[in-house]
Amino acid sequence: MPVPTSVSPYSTTLHADRFRSLHRLGILCALAAGAWLGGAEAPAKLVSAGFSPFAISLCMVCGVFLARWTIPIAFKGTPHVFRDLHAKPHLLVWAVLAGALWAVANTLTIFAIRDVGLAIAFPLWNTNCLIGLFWGWFLFRELQGAGARTWARVLGGAVAIVLSAVMLSAASVHAGLTTHHRAVSGVLAALGAGLIWGTMYIPYRKAYISGMNPLSFVTVFTFGELGTMLLLALTLHARGVSLISELTALRPSIFWLFLGGFCWVIGDLFQQYATKYIGISRAIPLSNTNQLWGLAWGVLVFGEFAHMSASVRALVYAASAIMIAGALAITSASASAKEQDSCRSAIARECARYNLNLQQTLQTYSGNDPASPSTAKRPWWDILILVAALAVFFWLAIGVRLPPIAANHAWAIFLIALMLALFAACTWLLRKQTRFS
Repeated sequence: MPVPTSVSPYSTTLHADRFRSLHRLGILCALAAGAWLGGAEAPAKLVSAGFSPFAISLCMVCGVFLARWTIPIAFKGTPHVFRDLHAKPHLLVWAVLAGALWAVANTLTIFAIRDVGLAIAFPLWNTNCLIGLFWGWFLFRELQGAGARTWARVLGGAVAIVLSAVMLSAASVHAGLTTHHRAVSGVLAALGAGLIWGTMYIPYRKAYISGMNPLSFVTVFTFGELGTMLLLALTLHARGVSLISELTALRPSIFWLFLGGFCWVIGDLFQQYATKYIGISRAIPLSNTNQLWGLAWGVLVFGEFAHMSASVRALVYAASAIMIAGALAITSASASAKEQDSCRSAIARECARYNLNLQQTLQTYSGNDPASPSTAKRPWWDILILVAALAVFFWLAIGVRLPPIAANHAWAIFLIALMLALFAACTWLLRKQTRFS
């Protein structure tokens, strides 16, 4: 079947009329994603107490699994989710693949945090924006038709991100917190996570230019991540102690790991909406402001810089500032009319390939899902699922104790309050402008 290269004037007008407001919404979603993704990694500091990275990652993924079902059901309900999945069955395998990639990358981040600390590991795995930038251009026609000024901002930002990653690698080796061997392994683990996470956005973008709702996509995504994480934990866990024994020892802290997984899903959902409305090449760099939040948690809450020399500390701060400047340069490169036309051509290509309704897909991509009624009666099992999720958290809260690591609780409360404020603002705007479509 030939691939159409243009769309009807009505479709073009529909997309253009809402582009500016959705672009602003996508930017806000990416910023909120940065806050929640940064905060979600804080419980991973339990690895510094001697627990297995596989056991910690497994608990976080279980929390992710719980959240990926309850949040979509709370916002849209199971009838809408299943109707969306049934209309686009070809995307199910892509969602499972994305989940599997996420589980591997998340496990690598646990090793990175153990070996080089949260404040240093965060910026290193945020090199995923370079990978996402390439795939967005190569596969989905992002930046095609962009002018020289836009390309200069994007390429300049990419060079800044690479430079900052090199600086942070040097800081981790000379910080004096770990041995050279452990620092190198931590750097490699963080960079590997960035590579995998950047590639993971291919299924994301493919789903959204096909008209799938982010809330529907994540419900299938979670099967890939949970299955892969179970496989990793059962086959690679080798510490002389059984996985069950590790989980038993972790029992008083599992609540925090589940909560971290839940927070990660909130951040990931905001990032997915950002990916839908401003594309991979812009959403990933802007959501990578999570490194500021990771730095804040690592420095203010966990005191990771307490024993660093002033020169190493200055190097980390400078590298973080350079990386953020590069990300902002990429994000400030707004899409031109030609680039928007290129995006619509990519949508038309997906519709032709999978026999989708082009008009409906363009409407859904523009935040006007025609299959999403404003009011709908919820089935009884929706309530049952939400109650079951709350019951799991209540059960985990029984006997919970503060993690056996030093932390500044006043700073932790302050950062959590900021995260909740961003959540409220962004959720309200998503509901007002798109009804979470």
